Order: sequence, then structure tokens, then C-alpha cells
Amino acid sequence: MTLQQEIVGTAMQMAVVSLRPGQTVYCEAGKFLFKTANVTMETRLSGPSGGGERSGQGGGMGGLLRQAMGTAMQAGQRMLAGESLAFQYFTAQGGEGTVGFAGVLPGEMRALELDGTRAWFAEKDAFVAAESSVDFGIAFAGGRTGMSGGEGFVLEKFTGHGTVIIAGAGNFIDLNPADFGGRIEVDTGCVVAFEEGIQYGVQRVGGLNRQGIMNAVFGGEGLSLATLEGNGRVILQSLTIEGLANALKKAQGGDKQGPTGGLFSTHTG
Repeated sequence: MTLQQEIVGTAMQMAVVSLRPGQTVYCEAGKFLFKTANVTMETRLSGPSGGGERSGQGGGMGGLLRQAMGTAMQAGQRMLAGESLAFQYFTAQGGEGTVGFAGVLPGEMRALELDGTRAWFAEKDAFVAAESSVDFGIAFAGGRTGMSGGEGFVLEKFTGHGTVIIAGAGNFIDLNPADFGGRIEVDTGCVVAFEEGIQYGVQRVGGLNRQGIMNAVFGGEGLSLATLEGNGRVILQSLTIEGLANALKKAQGGDKQGPTGGLFSTHTG
């Protein structure tokens, strides 16, 4: 059975989750809003796929050591990825309960249903909450992808069965690269999530020539674009974190740009 949830609001959405007795949902630290009194809250360093959540790894000191090492590796991986070290778990006791969650930026939320056949990948910080049957992991996209784009990428990976709730900035649009010749190219900050089977890469915007430099310096897109290829669901957002930060900075008078943009800013401090 999927998680009973309702996404409410417009400019800053939130997810209101209804828990059955004994049902557990977890979230990244900082995404919790409210709960009913009969819902318990516990903070742990391990996710559902971590050693701290599994009791069948053997008894005695060996089992405890393996659990501790699994938890430490999970927490260390999330720390290297810039994620929160801890998860918060909420369980309804003695009856049905309600918990509310939200993202950290003004924008939309989406509930994804996992049936065990396909994983979902999401941009760092997109994760809000999931039921305990969904495993949370970190996927590092580097190697040729990172080298060709001049940067590496950290993705959140969701596997298992159940509901996972994600959030992004601005409005969402759902696309399938197969409907556009098999490939789409987007601003790297616009990718929210995509299904397993989609190939995610990075390419430079043009070459190191006059037009390539014009695109990077004056086009506002930097040196790279994200590429998404294959047949599957892709979720993009209309607002990037960088765009929001620049707008706020400009509104506060901290980015007094000249006629040619940020490269020739007239701000003197």
C-alpha cells in the first residue's frame, strides 16, 4: 500500500502524510513541519538501507560492529555529498497519525511511486520524505561525465517499494527525451529527478572559441549543459538555486551589474 499523502499549497507546497498505526515515514533533517501527538519522532544516522536498520546481520559483537561500520559509511558518504548527516523517523502509535513536511525553497513537491523495478535519481537536496520501505542512497556521477563537463555530480538514489516525496524550486515540468528525438539538453541547475534508464551526462557549451566564450560569459549558462538521453520520465524545475540567489542579491543592491552583465560588475563593495 502506498503512503497516504496530500500535497497542498501553491508557491511553497507542503506534504501532509497520514500514517496508519505502526507505519513509519522518514525525512531528511530540516524538512519536518508538524505532527500529531501520537506520532513518535526519532533521529538516527542511518537510513533504511543502512546497517543500523537491519537486525539480521548476525548477533554478538561482530553483528554490532558491522552495523556500526555500515552506519558510519552511510553517514560519511552523505557528509562527502554535502547532505544532512541524520534522518528523522516518524511512527504512528495507538492509532492513525499525521505528519507535515516541506522543502527549503519556494516551489513544487512531487510524490513518486516506486514498484521495485526502476530506481529514481534526484538532484542533491531534492529529497523530502519517504516511507520506510524506500531505500535512500548516494550516487556519484563522475569519471568521463565529470571530466567532460568540468565538474562532478552527486545524486540521491531511491530504490525499493513505496512512496518518496521530492521538492524543487519554481514549477515542475515532466518530459521524456524519447518524445524529443531521444535527447534533451538543459541547464544543469534545472534537473530535479529522473528514472533509472535515463543516461545523465554533461557537455560543454560549444568549444573554446569566440562563440563558446560568448555563451559562457554573456549567455548566463556557464560552460556546461546537462544531457538526458533515453526513454523515461524526467522532472525539471523552472527556477535554479543560482538564479534565486542572484535575484535576491540584486534586490539587496549587492549585484549592481554593468551593461555587459556580471563579468563587468560596477559594484565596489
